[in-house]
Amino acid sequence: MSSPAAQNRSVVETLVREALFRQLGKPAPAAAPTLLVNSSARHMHISPDNLEVLFGKGAELTVHKMLYQTDQFASQQTVTMVGPRKRIIPNLRILGPCRNLTQIELALTDSIQLGIDIPVRMSGDIEGTPGAYIMGPKGMLEMKNGVIRAARHVHMSPSDAEFYGVKHLDKITLKVTAKGCNTRFDDLLVRVDPSFKLEVHIDTDEANACDLDNAEKVELFKS
Repeated sequence: MSSPAAQNRSVVETLVREALFRQLGKPAPAAAPTLLVNSSARHMHISPDNLEVLFGKGAELTVHKMLYQTDQFASQQTVTMVGPRKRIIPNLRILGPCRNLTQIELALTDSIQLGIDIPVRMSGDIEGTPGAYIMGPKGMLEMKNGVIRAARHVHMSPSDAEFYGVKHLDKITLKVTAKGCNTRFDDLLVRVDPSFKLEVHIDTDEANACDLDNAEKVELFKS
């Protein structure tokens, strides 16, 4: 998650800009919406049918922690993922609510640990991707496909997209400024929906590379 310092700096810059334009007797230009950048740790999305395979008939996801996007949550349910070389990732957390398809999102370091080549894909684009075995307390699930490295992306409302001059599935650039570590991420996929709040998702490898926890400033701009 982007640091409190980065979020506070954005607020201060907005207040200073508004005060300056008031002194000049001019209307202030539209302020940039508050931008949140979060690190997306490895996780699983699951269909209701597959949830029952792993946790038993009638199983439902229960909330462990609410996430930033509306109605999204990290569940209390976790599973064990088994790769083709019998290497495992334990305690893989399921995110809720249930979806129409089952999908696992990992980082590059996870793929190296498992010994499989995982493509970068937009969420939901799982055709031709690797599968895995998933172990739950009540059963085992064989996924034929659905293991991906999620393409870095930004959630936007229509008003956010208008501010940045982009539309759904466009690409934009994220700049993360940290002490001694200024990093730019191109090809950030734009996802627009009225239910979305402005939030960037990068994986744990990318977050570590840009020292996200100590970021002083985060910015979005068109390339």
